[in-house]
Amino acid sequence: MKPLDIYTYHILDLVKEALLGIDKNNKIILVNKHAEELLNIKKEISVGKKVSEIIDDIELIEFIKNKDFNLDKELEINNNHLSVNKVPIKKENSIYGMLILFNDITDYNKISKRLNEDENYIEILNTILDTANEWVVVVDETGIIKMMSKAYKEFLGEHNAEGKHVTDVIENTRMHIVVRTGVKEIGDIQENAGNKMISMRVPIVKKGKIVGAVGKVMFKDIGDFVSLRKKIDRLEEELEYYKSELKKERTAKYSFEDCIGNSPKMKFVIDIAKRVAKTNSNVLILGESGTGKELLAHAIHNASDRKYAPFIKLNCAAIPADLLESELFGYEEGAFSGAKKGGKEGKFELANGGTILLDEIGDMPLEMQAKLLRVLQEKEFEHVGGNIIKKSDVRIIASTNKNLERLVSEGEFREDLYYRLNVVNITIPPLRERREDIKDIAIALKNKIAKNIGIYAEGISKEVFQYFESYYWPGNIRELENVIERAINLLDSNLVIRPEHLPNKITKRKSKNYMIDERKLKTILEETERKVITEVLNKNEGNKRKTADLLGITRASLYKKLDKYGIS
Repeated sequence: MKPLDIYTYHILDLVKEALLGIDKNNKIILVNKHAEELLNIKKEISVGKKVSEIIDDIELIEFIKNKDFNLDKELEINNNHLSVNKVPIKKENSIYGMLILFNDITDYNKISKRLNEDENYIEILNTILDTANEWVVVVDETGIIKMMSKAYKEFLGEHNAEGKHVTDVIENTRMHIVVRTGVKEIGDIQENAGNKMISMRVPIVKKGKIVGAVGKVMFKDIGDFVSLRKKIDRLEEELEYYKSELKKERTAKYSFEDCIGNSPKMKFVIDIAKRVAKTNSNVLILGESGTGKELLAHAIHNASDRKYAPFIKLNCAAIPADLLESELFGYEEGAFSGAKKGGKEGKFELANGGTILLDEIGDMPLEMQAKLLRVLQEKEFEHVGGNIIKKSDVRIIASTNKNLERLVSEGEFREDLYYRLNVVNITIPPLRERREDIKDIAIALKNKIAKNIGIYAEGISKEVFQYFESYYWPGNIRELENVIERAINLLDSNLVIRPEHLPNKITKRKSKNYMIDERKLKTILEETERKVITEVLNKNEGNKRKTADLLGITRASLYKKLDKYGIS
C-alpha cells in the first residue's frame, strides 16, 4: 500500500480514538498520535514493520491476526484498560488490511467500580441504620429523598419515600431549607405526626457546592431528652464529687496555721519546719504517736514550692511487706497473681513533682529499705514486672515514733537509708512537755469537733483545763481529741465541758500540789517517773520494747529503771 502523506496524518491525529493501520501482511501502515501515546510506539519506526516487531503484547497480536471483524476485546496495555475494535480496509470488495481502533476505558472502569462500591456502601449504611433503629433521611440539592431508613419509613407509614420531595413525606421538615441555605440545624424541636422530637439537619457539601443534606432524629420523644439530661446532670455531679474527693486525697489539708503552740519547744519546731519547707531536702519527723507528725508534714508541703503538686501518703506499717513494693513503685499487667488489668501507678508516680509522706518508716522491711534507697540515690525506679526506667522528682518526708538510731545499731534499719532520710531532723515534743499549749489546743479541737458532729459546745470549764494540764497524755494530741469528742457527745443543756464529762483515768489522776519545802525535788521526780513507767508498761501489756520506744529511751535504760523502782 502507498504510504500516507503528511496531510492525511494531520487529519488522523485530530481523531480522538487511537488508530493503528495494518495491511494484509500484518505490516503497520499508519499510526496516529493517540496510538503512539497509548501503545508507547513511534510512527517513524513502526510504519513498514510487522506488528510482532513493534508490539510485544501477545493478546493484542493474536487479536490482530484473527480475521473475525465482528470480534471486540478489552485489553490492558501499559496499565491502561482499552476497548479494541477492528474495521476492514476494502477496495472493490477486496480486503487490503484493517484499521484497529483503541478506546481508553480506564476512567470508565474506575467510575463503574466506584459506583459499585458506592452501592455497596449505601447498602451497608442502610443495614446499619435499620439495625440500629435510627430515623435518618438523605435528600439531594432539590429536596428529593434519595434514602430513608426503614425505621423512619415505618414511623411515617411511607414505604416508598425515595424519589418524592421531602415536604410531601415529612411533616414540618426543614430539609429543603437547609439545602438552600447551607446552614446546619442542631437540636431543633420538630412536631411530626403529633410527636415532638429533636432533630438535626446537616448540609452535604462537595467541592464547595451543596449537593444534598442529611437529617436525623436525635430524640424520638422530647421526654427522652429531658430524662437523658437529668441523667447527665447526675453523672456530672458524681464526677465532680469524685474529682474533688480524689483531689483531697492527693492534696495536703493542713498549713502552719493549724500548728498550734506557743511553748518554746513548739515554736522551735515550727521555725525549723518553715525554714526547711523552702528547700527540697528530705525531712525526718520524729515523735511519739499522736503528736501531730502528719499535720506537720502537710504544713511543710503547703509552704513549699511544690504546694500545687500532689501530696501522697503511705503508711509503711499498714501495708503487707509483699505488697509494699507495688504500692510504692506500681506494677505492670500480669506482674503477679491478682494484678490489675493494665497495671497500676505507684505512689512515686502519683507524687511526681510533689511530696510523698512515708509514715511509720521505722516499720519498713529491710528488703524494701534497700529498694527505697536506690530510688533516693538514682531518682529513678521501675514498675514491678516492668523494665522501663521512670524518673522520680519527689520530695521525701518520713515520720516515725521509733528510735531509728537504736534500730540502726540493732541492725533493723539501714544506716545509709537513715542518713538519706535524716537530712533535716524535726522532733515534735510530746504533749506533757509543752503543757502550756494544752489550753489552746483543746479549744481548737473543741471548735473543730463540734462543727464536724453538729453539736454546739459553749466552752470548757476551768476545772477541766486543770485536769488536762495535770494528766500525762500518753496518747498525746490524738488522745486529747478523743477525750474532747467524748465530752461533747455527753454535753447537757449547760453546753460547757465539765469534769463529769471526762473519763475517770483523767479525773482520778489530778496531781497534788507538792510543797518543795516538805519534800525534796529528787523524790518528787522519782515518784513521778515511777508512775509514768508503770502506766506506760501497763498500757503496752508488759511489752518492754514498746514501752522503751514510747518513753524514748533504750531497753537497757528501761531495765535499769525497772530494777531501781522494783517494777516487775
